[in-house]
Amino acid sequence: MSCVTVDDEPQVHQGLPLVSRLPVDFCLEAAFARLRHLPHCLWLDSAAPGPRSNLGRYSFLTADPIETLVADPGHEDPWPQLERWCQSLSSDSNPELPPFQGGIAGLVGYEAATWLEPVGAARTNDLPTPAMSLGRYDWTIAVDHLQGCAWIISQGFGGRDQLDREQRARQRLHQVQDWLRSQPRPSATPQRPASIQLGRQYPTAVNGISSNLTSEQYRACVAEIVRRICDGDSFQVNLAQRLLAKATSSSSDLYVRLRKHNPAPFGAYYAGDGFEVVSSSPEGFLKVRNDVVETRPIKGTVPRTGDPELDAELAEQLLASEKDRAENVMIVDLMRNDLSRVCEASSIRVRELCAIERYQYVQHLVSVVEGRLAKNQNIANLLQASFPGGSITGAPKIEAMKTIARLEPNRRGPYCGTIGYISCGGNADFNILIRTITAAHGYWQIPVGGGITARSEPVAEEAETWAKAEGMLRAIVDDG
Repeated sequence: MSCVTVDDEPQVHQGLPLVSRLPVDFCLEAAFARLRHLPHCLWLDSAAPGPRSNLGRYSFLTADPIETLVADPGHEDPWPQLERWCQSLSSDSNPELPPFQGGIAGLVGYEAATWLEPVGAARTNDLPTPAMSLGRYDWTIAVDHLQGCAWIISQGFGGRDQLDREQRARQRLHQVQDWLRSQPRPSATPQRPASIQLGRQYPTAVNGISSNLTSEQYRACVAEIVRRICDGDSFQVNLAQRLLAKATSSSSDLYVRLRKHNPAPFGAYYAGDGFEVVSSSPEGFLKVRNDVVETRPIKGTVPRTGDPELDAELAEQLLASEKDRAENVMIVDLMRNDLSRVCEASSIRVRELCAIERYQYVQHLVSVVEGRLAKNQNIANLLQASFPGGSITGAPKIEAMKTIARLEPNRRGPYCGTIGYISCGGNADFNILIRTITAAHGYWQIPVGGGITARSEPVAEEAETWAKAEGMLRAIVDDG
């Protein structure tokens, strides 16, 4: 790759943040090759525009936060610290720039919910990762794909006063420019695989892929959930199997392949301490603009075949499916209830219900729920009230999560958690970590699942998990 060209001096609006516009031919992938070795590198990547024009407009690349918040399950509750960070976040922002201009960003893993509610956790944690891994990022590269523009934005966190902050911001901006001018470093070597008990091989998938559930076990779990639903324990439960492969390349290289094979509007790469998250998520969890909150639950899936006529027929079947529509509506009701805990009651509405969205390998039913954040609430409160997203738990949420903990053999880790940001100035955006690979201890974990309702058929539910895995498995076997 050639060096990334940058301007020497920032073009500054009045006050902070400092801003330097990048050239029109700026390439995020080339910049990533130069920044991926830095601690806590984070790429919030709209690798493909979403099916709607308002999705996938922005991408952000940052690294080397000035402070981190890392918490393991069973240790001190990190949520109060996140709330303190949120309350002390700078309000300095430029309304003419993309919505993330430095702030709090990173991972909230699925098991972070255990600090919020007594939901339990799966019995096995053989490839442990932190339940929360966040940083305070004082700079970011922001890209507006619609306008074809990119900027370095620097905030100067930690300064004693305004002058000191501006000096820090200028120093940091020049440091980022130097990183971008450097030559990319070689990819990291995968970790040696840890010694763990592997599940059975899955011969119809990819060589070297194993699962923590056999077909018979997965289908038995689906049948057990259906029985529990019929007994009145819950209305819907999300069930996943964990696929596993030994890492054969760096996870940063894997992400570049994944965004090629399965591009998505809410993709992400995140390098934590001893683990990496590689995601091509199509699902937005929480978006905040001017105190208006939006959540976009996905429920209902059919494959794409490559045949436009057959795909259209499958989409019509999905729209007509009572089971899938009921599944989606249940999660819409759950998300309305979650938002009501922190939003003005009169502001909550369903803007869109059960619309078709098409992605590389699947088609989904997607709904949109929104509300206005109450005056006495902040985005940390919103996360606590809504986490984890109802589309990947079930309803009622707490009972569904207890069932997940009993039936799934392994902890989910980042899967079904969220990656995103809380920006200076009050904007926020978080995804749902589906279509997600976690790299840790020399392995790639590839959990895939779906929502189980009273109408679920075990064979069809298992087949849906493999349709969702296809793009990730293609990226794994593609050696570039």
